[in-house]
Amino acid sequence: MLYLLILPTVVYFILFAYLPVADGANISFQNYRFVGESEYVGFQNYQKVFDTAGFWRVFRNTVILGLSNVVLTAFVPMLLAMMLNEVMFSPWKRFVQTILYLPHLFSWVVVGGIWIFILAPNGGIVNSIRGLFGAEPVFFLVKENLARPLYIGVNLWKQAGYVCILFLAAIAGINPELYEAAMIDGAGGFKRALYITVPELARTLKVVLLLNVMGALRIFDQIYVMRNEVVAPKVDVLMYYVYIRGLEQFDLGYAAAISVFIFLITLVITLMARRLMKYSV
Repeated sequence: MLYLLILPTVVYFILFAYLPVADGANISFQNYRFVGESEYVGFQNYQKVFDTAGFWRVFRNTVILGLSNVVLTAFVPMLLAMMLNEVMFSPWKRFVQTILYLPHLFSWVVVGGIWIFILAPNGGIVNSIRGLFGAEPVFFLVKENLARPLYIGVNLWKQAGYVCILFLAAIAGINPELYEAAMIDGAGGFKRALYITVPELARTLKVVLLLNVMGALRIFDQIYVMRNEVVAPKVDVLMYYVYIRGLEQFDLGYAAAISVFIFLITLVITLMARRLMKYSV
């Protein structure tokens, strides 16, 4: 009877996860046509992937943005949680937690719209403030040198609050007697954080890093909402490239080959991360 309880979950994953992956892998070996019979072309789509300069450009962008997101959305929220844990005034602490968590509740369409409005050259909040001091408006959203830092920062703004809550929950589970013993021994706040809080948060940090690694190559929503043709060479990523080649240019075999590549690379990186962090469920 216990196995029957997990049957709906198993059926769900088979129908909406494993079968689509298998179908995508099958399409990647075809010159897929929406109408008529599709021709099997072997590994030609995969060869075309690795021979295309555009693929390596978006792959590089994905690695840069993904790696930055993996690191920053793990360590910055942990630092924020440790700082918030030192706040004794509960109403202020709850207020800051709410402000930090709020962006996570918004979809990327809303988040992108907020930041496009904030950074707009005409009527945007930042440029309006600059205008009060006589400064010329800055076209933030079309500056190539600002594109990656901007996108990384916006992603951190959206995700930091949620991850911070995870670390705060982990901090709440630390035995207070450890801190009391350290205070008796004369340890200050910095040493208590360094030798008690950080080691106790190691397991939570491993989980967060693992989840971040699993999603590092699957960036799409933010790019779709915020990109423009000027900064595209700096921010276009693999998933957006798949979308363009598959759904706009109708080269489904090629797009499926890239999707399989993303799946395999994500799987390998995740397994390596689990092994390096010695993480087990």
